[in-house]
Amino acid sequence: MKAFQVRAPHEFSIAEVAVPTLAPGEVRVGVAYAGICGSDMHIIHGQNAFVRFPRVTGHEFAGVVREVGAGVSGLAVGDPVCVDPVIACGSCYPCRIGRPNVCSRLQVLGVHRDGGFSEEVCVPAANAHRLPPGLPLAQAALVEPYSIALNVLERMQFLPGDGLLIYGAGVIGLTLVQMARALGIADITVTDVLDDRLATARTLGATRTLNGRETNVEAAMREATGGEGVPLIVDAACHPALLPEIVRLASPAGRIGLLGFSATPSELVQLEIIKKELTLVGSRLNNGRFPRVIELLATGRLDAAALISHQVASQEMPGAIELIERHPEQTRKVLVQWGGNA
Repeated sequence: MKAFQVRAPHEFSIAEVAVPTLAPGEVRVGVAYAGICGSDMHIIHGQNAFVRFPRVTGHEFAGVVREVGAGVSGLAVGDPVCVDPVIACGSCYPCRIGRPNVCSRLQVLGVHRDGGFSEEVCVPAANAHRLPPGLPLAQAALVEPYSIALNVLERMQFLPGDGLLIYGAGVIGLTLVQMARALGIADITVTDVLDDRLATARTLGATRTLNGRETNVEAAMREATGGEGVPLIVDAACHPALLPEIVRLASPAGRIGLLGFSATPSELVQLEIIKKELTLVGSRLNNGRFPRVIELLATGRLDAAALISHQVASQEMPGAIELIERHPEQTRKVLVQWGGNA
């Protein structure tokens, strides 16, 4: 079968690979659409410490069940599904306390094992979520990035009336805007350095946008909050140099959500954190958020179509990667069509 395979950093192609063997407890999914994520770009550049090459990447995908393995119930051939890429052991400490997304033996589809940039993929049946009638497979491929947004917002324990500041208006920043709106957060500020992305953020519900190259974000937010600071801040830009500013901008009792995987140290003043009793929340992947996201999409409270800027055939994926690299201002979510009942 055809798949997008990364053989080594900067070495990738559409290749012929072996059809995966279906194990008991798994389903075989014919992939219809898979989204290109920043994490996929990191793998291509050799910037992911967890991946082993060669690897079929892709962790945001939806398709149709083509075969059901032994012992599987609740799914049938022909069912449309989206797939949660988080595979946990179920027995380690994080799993025992209900945090399988940070399992000690975590496997992520498209990172630790082959993923969804392929015509077919075999996944644990528990990870395949049946879609309600009427939800397009293209939109269902975005359940995973929305689950990232839902996970961090719920971990931050937002309260009625809390204002939210989002650093970064890439796809994760934009999913945060939509998710925050769907959850009832009304005051949403987004900062980025690309005006096109900020315009999209406004279209999706941001109440205030700031271009960080043209505006002193810290001064602007102090003025906007009357000097009180911001209760909720999410770093979706994932740049360690931003963290000191974020800590200064957070209000007393504020919550800061961190999504980046950088190994670069950040300089933090302990006094700022303690005197304001700030909560710094790391958020990785998602912890069982798929059903809630599917519900929000199916009821129209999230608009996945607004995030999709391009759809390309599988053979055009290398060119799509070049487009994302060279012209980030022109892209939001780029979907790759693999033909599984798309």
